[in-house]
Amino acid sequence: MVNVSSNFKPAWWLPGPHLQTLFPHIFRNRRPPPLRRERIELDDGDFLDMDWSADSDGPLVLLLHGLEGSVRSHYVAGLINSLSGCGFQVALLNFRGCSGEPNRLTRGYHSGETGDLDTILKLLTNRYPQRPVYVVGVSLGGNVLLKWLGENPAQALVLKAVAISVPFLLNTAALRLQRGFSRFYQAYLLRKLRASTRNKAKRLPLPIDANHLSRLKTFRQFDDRVTAPLHGFRDVDDYYARCSSRYFIKHIQTPTLILHALDDPFMTPEAVPDTVENGPGVRLELSRCGGHVGFVGGAVPWKPNYWIDERVCCWLVAPAETTI
Repeated sequence: MVNVSSNFKPAWWLPGPHLQTLFPHIFRNRRPPPLRRERIELDDGDFLDMDWSADSDGPLVLLLHGLEGSVRSHYVAGLINSLSGCGFQVALLNFRGCSGEPNRLTRGYHSGETGDLDTILKLLTNRYPQRPVYVVGVSLGGNVLLKWLGENPAQALVLKAVAISVPFLLNTAALRLQRGFSRFYQAYLLRKLRASTRNKAKRLPLPIDANHLSRLKTFRQFDDRVTAPLHGFRDVDDYYARCSSRYFIKHIQTPTLILHALDDPFMTPEAVPDTVENGPGVRLELSRCGGHVGFVGGAVPWKPNYWIDERVCCWLVAPAETTI
């Protein structure tokens, strides 16, 4: 519905997108509160693991992590603590193969895999019919969330949603990560992806050549040789075209907050949707600075303020009719 400027004020001691991105990744406390793990058996023979915060009668928040993320991701503990403090019970959905145990099938997860999200949302609604459900997606998880909301404009499973640092156009993100210091993030994530794929290849016959994984130096190469064939896409361009959330945002009717920094080193400003592309439920808040899942404020380095946690809580606790 609208594109507006956010009220985020970056810390003066963290100038630039890379310091904003790396500071929480390196220094933030990653210890979440005590969590209870639940395994969901799927109809296709695979499973999904969910990590639950302490039992509560409050509304439910389903948290979706980013690429190769998990309960150990730097933003998870902060969001769980903040949301719990606001009266929510949080459930982290670990995508297939991301919970510390390899999944059973050759397929895994990807930026456009919305079937598992749909399964979990229906499970939560059937299990807790009287409790409102919200969803918060980070990076890849945000892309999955926006795609699902666009695919299901009339859905009644999710009351409100938040998507943070979303790669709106997957091809643009892949090309951006081949430039400058952003290649550092690409190399880091590809090391994790290659390791996960090698571990899977030791247990399952895969329709790929696992011996040549070390030759895949870019996301486009990895997605063309691994992601696409494992998940039924013709090639990398077919995958990116069918799974980029920007093409689905125009259909979103659910009240949805999107938080994005124009200096995100995983994306370019040109990839951000225009106001006319937003569905009637979308509020896109843009900040000039903030990096990728950074948004660190605060007057002094030893007392950082993680603005995302505050903004997410404020959006979710506000009455739905006042959030757009």
